[in-house]
Amino acid sequence: MNFKQIFILSFDAIKERKVKSILTIIMVMVGSSLMVAVGGIGSGFSEFFSKQTSNLAGNIMFVSPAQQTSSGGAGAGPSTGASTPPKITLNDAVENRLKSLPYVKETIPVYQASVTLTSQGKTKDYSVFAINPEKLSVLSPTLEYVEGSAVRQNDPSSVIISEDIAQPPGDEVPYLSLGQTVRMSYSFVDPVTGDEDEEVKSFVVRAIMKSTGNPNIDNAVVINPDVANTLFHKSGKFDAIIIVGRSAELIDAIEQEIRKLYGNNIGITTVKAIIETIKKFTSGISSFLLSIALVSLIVGAVGIITTLYTSVVERTREIGTLKAIGARDSYVLSLFLVEALLIGILGATSGLSSGMVFGYLLSSGMGSGGQPPIVPVYTLPDLTRVWFITVGLSFMAGLFPSLKAARLLPVLALKRD
Repeated sequence: MNFKQIFILSFDAIKERKVKSILTIIMVMVGSSLMVAVGGIGSGFSEFFSKQTSNLAGNIMFVSPAQQTSSGGAGAGPSTGASTPPKITLNDAVENRLKSLPYVKETIPVYQASVTLTSQGKTKDYSVFAINPEKLSVLSPTLEYVEGSAVRQNDPSSVIISEDIAQPPGDEVPYLSLGQTVRMSYSFVDPVTGDEDEEVKSFVVRAIMKSTGNPNIDNAVVINPDVANTLFHKSGKFDAIIIVGRSAELIDAIEQEIRKLYGNNIGITTVKAIIETIKKFTSGISSFLLSIALVSLIVGAVGIITTLYTSVVERTREIGTLKAIGARDSYVLSLFLVEALLIGILGATSGLSSGMVFGYLLSSGMGSGGQPPIVPVYTLPDLTRVWFITVGLSFMAGLFPSLKAARLLPVLALKRD
């Protein structure tokens, strides 16, 4: 069997049916490129979140009040689903009790609220994360400040902001800078009169944090907790307590101790749980998108079957002639299988390059508000796997029409008009 001759004849057959062959190759290329693009974006998502979560301390957990849902009693009808005040109020007593638990290194109380900042005639809404500024490095061990920043623990007029707040993405002019005064407004409903009221206080920007990857810090304004307690009328009721374990391995043991103490009357969120949730989410999204891309690739394989089957019908007399002059079934089979392989190779190879370009274009559209886009990640093993899957699927798609061509009887084939 002359493989060179088989290759030339198969390639000539593709050239003779340029339109059909090009359309089939494009179908295969689309499926292959989608798999490459989606796989690259999925890997990019994973790497992006890995970088973000790598800045989070693994030995911390967040404790918050668990909201209770009221329900009707016996004979009272269905549950209303209304939220009632939490059974456990986070205060100094609860903090001290948590601090006394085994394996707990320290506890950090936190106040949170939504405020409006006014500067240079512009108003913007942000969240406040009121915490001892010296404890910010506990949440993000890699925390860094821009040059000129000064962190002051007991300064009631000091405010710390992130780079994204100082220079909002997409804005050409900085919103806030070091040493600048900003007015903070907090709206609330007076519990006595029921009227809406407002607290206003001015702060001075003392420090600007570089991006940490921790949304609690990057998207919030940090002020002194004692000031927040008064400004937001918290009355010593914390919105959360950060528990710092002696090591990341002891976090599960600490959570068990808290559950023994308070049951489900308190909310617990660990960094480990956050990371696992993100990984499951990105993995699920990637699998879903890959399944869609695989369907597109299967459509391309169906195109190969259709093209080659049509080719067999059109070349029936040619096949009969080949067999009449002594061509074996294996020779005819090889002609059509090589044709399928050539279509698969051309589609897979062009799909790799177009898929990488498409992935970059698609990811660039994901960046919004000036945020950096998620950069696709392409690895040689992933690209090789997609290439072999595409070529292999193309080969299998060519089996049916190739076998049909090989099994044609010469006498019947020559009688075909």
